[in-house]
Amino acid sequence: MAKVNPFRAVRSTRDKVALVTTRSYDIYKKKELNDILRLNPFSFLHILRPGFKFHKTVHGAKRFKMVHNRYGEFKENGIFKNDKKPSYYLHQKSFNGDVFWGIIGLASLEDYQNDVIKKHEKTLSEREALFGNYLEVTGFNAEPVLITYPDNDFLSSLILKYRTLRAEYEFTTNKNRTHLMWLIDNEDEVAQISDSFANMPSLYIADGHHRTASSNYLYEKMKQSGDEKAKDLCKHFMAYFIPESSLRITSFYRFINNLNGLHKREFLMALDENFRIQNLGKQYYQPSKKHHFCMYLDGEYYKLYLRKSSFNPSNELDDLDSQILFKKILEPILGIKDPSTDKNIDYLPETGNEMQLQQLVDSGDYEVGFGLFPISVKQLKTVADNNLTMPPKSSYVEPKLRSGLTIYELK
Repeated sequence: MAKVNPFRAVRSTRDKVALVTTRSYDIYKKKELNDILRLNPFSFLHILRPGFKFHKTVHGAKRFKMVHNRYGEFKENGIFKNDKKPSYYLHQKSFNGDVFWGIIGLASLEDYQNDVIKKHEKTLSEREALFGNYLEVTGFNAEPVLITYPDNDFLSSLILKYRTLRAEYEFTTNKNRTHLMWLIDNEDEVAQISDSFANMPSLYIADGHHRTASSNYLYEKMKQSGDEKAKDLCKHFMAYFIPESSLRITSFYRFINNLNGLHKREFLMALDENFRIQNLGKQYYQPSKKHHFCMYLDGEYYKLYLRKSSFNPSNELDDLDSQILFKKILEPILGIKDPSTDKNIDYLPETGNEMQLQQLVDSGDYEVGFGLFPISVKQLKTVADNNLTMPPKSSYVEPKLRSGLTIYELK
């Protein structure tokens, strides 16, 4: 049964939250990042890029220590404060007509190790160690892992109740994302939330596999150190728990740099072995069901339908369109053996811009692009339940939470 706990978050004062919180650090382009750092002294990015005040870029252990120092300065200056009581944090995000809500709390690394919290992606040991060391030196976790759970009547009733109350935070970002957050510190409700999760046999990581694995790396390191206090703090990680019905999964486009030495006609003939091919010319095509693919090549759109005779799944993973694309096209025809490291493939999330596939291929940056039908929550869970691993970039999951909205201290 899942163990989920409240915690005493460190967070921004109400008047500064819109200025403090940020998108994930690696999303920003250089100019936008520098403009924010130059114009907004309250941005959490000053913590994540601590050398900016010295006009210097720092790396490795030195950067980790400076991140820790800058975080301490934000606390000393009263930008961040500790909550007095362990709480859950009910959060709602809305944009483009979509409304997402969930509960921020602490997940258990023992649950992660015991497969109560299930995963569907492989992680790289080098990245686990790097970010695990980052957590150890900086002493805080500022971006929650996204975890999904089966819809629950009591947890769903909380959003209906708290929507009628004044939110602790209410702000809209320059990307037109509206955020609301309420504190839940009533002892009875806190206990009911914990009990609701305790009755769930499994939870599923939707986004944040490397962050979870890095927290686990640090937990194991603290267990070996003999420091009981540090081990106790590190046995949890911050998570945003979202009901399955509030999760949105879209796809990543696949962009290929070259056709592995094949001419266009040779490539299309190779595709014909496993796919029915329909040339649509300039007509855009969005896959409408599983095993249908969009391809843009040489100024034209194509529908690719997997031939029934070519669909011979041996496990649940083989039903995923990302796996079919890899096994039927990327590996055998385009020579892409490892889609997570091969230089011949790039990924971009589908953003609702139906021209993105065409624009990037027409620009000459890529020779061909593929669009996929999104996986379902059921497929994600089935793969995880069977201890299988999806190909990289099989799903683009919303919502994304802001960094620095709530912070869990590890020291």
